[in-house]
Amino acid sequence: MKELFDKLFSGGFSLTYFNAPFREFGWRDILDICALALIFFALYLFVRDRRAGKLIAGLVMLVAIYAVSELLGMYALRYIFNTFFGYGIIVLAVIFQPELRAAMERVGSMPFRGLKTIGVEHKDMTLAPAGVDAIVEAVKDMSFSKTGALIVIERTTRIGEYIRTGTTLNADLTPELLRAVFFDKAPLHDGALIVRGGRIYAAGCYLPLSEKTDIFKGLGTRHRAAIGLSEQSDSVIIVVSEETGTISVAYKGELFREFTSVSLRRKLFELLGKQEGATR
Repeated sequence: MKELFDKLFSGGFSLTYFNAPFREFGWRDILDICALALIFFALYLFVRDRRAGKLIAGLVMLVAIYAVSELLGMYALRYIFNTFFGYGIIVLAVIFQPELRAAMERVGSMPFRGLKTIGVEHKDMTLAPAGVDAIVEAVKDMSFSKTGALIVIERTTRIGEYIRTGTTLNADLTPELLRAVFFDKAPLHDGALIVRGGRIYAAGCYLPLSEKTDIFKGLGTRHRAAIGLSEQSDSVIIVVSEETGTISVAYKGELFREFTSVSLRRKLFELLGKQEGATR
């Protein structure tokens, strides 16, 4: 035992297995390691709250099974996995298409103001506090009268492809106009109203429906459309139920329900990165 200990910690062994790898270690290697660590950290932040996390866990399990098949010499299973991983890039692109698109959109909207912004959500200031108050007032009235509504507040991710499905208004953001758009006899009341740059930019817009299977069955198309858009962008979407008058907010693939006018106002200020007392 003593001989083994002396061999492990002898100068020659330490030089070969511990010192040699760092003999040519320079600033480029440090930069390389830091860049790789940042990429993995950004990947973790992106998938931790998304369905992609479960898909990645599934891929890890497949890799583990493949390793076991290699170890045990299971030729049939190994052949199947070799074929699968041979087209791995194409398979991953198909499986993660929504997540890859969202990731590219997020990278394109990053302000690049320094490393301190990594992992910190970028807050936009496109909607003034007065605009928040106008939306809250209109939503409160529509909730009381059980008028169905779907209001989208566009943030850093542009949603022009959905704006083009509606009618451009480019009008002032007022409670009266919001209520008029969603009046049940109005021609644009069935679609979504999109707020861009603090103005009512378009109405009667069609949004993508969420493909989630765990959405409460009692929720209608408006709620599913709100969740669907929130999965593809960082927009804040407000829904008023036509059946119950319940106020909900969809954000980042999640639906928050049972808001009052007070709690809705607080939530909007929180998500839009504004001070709640700005207009008081």
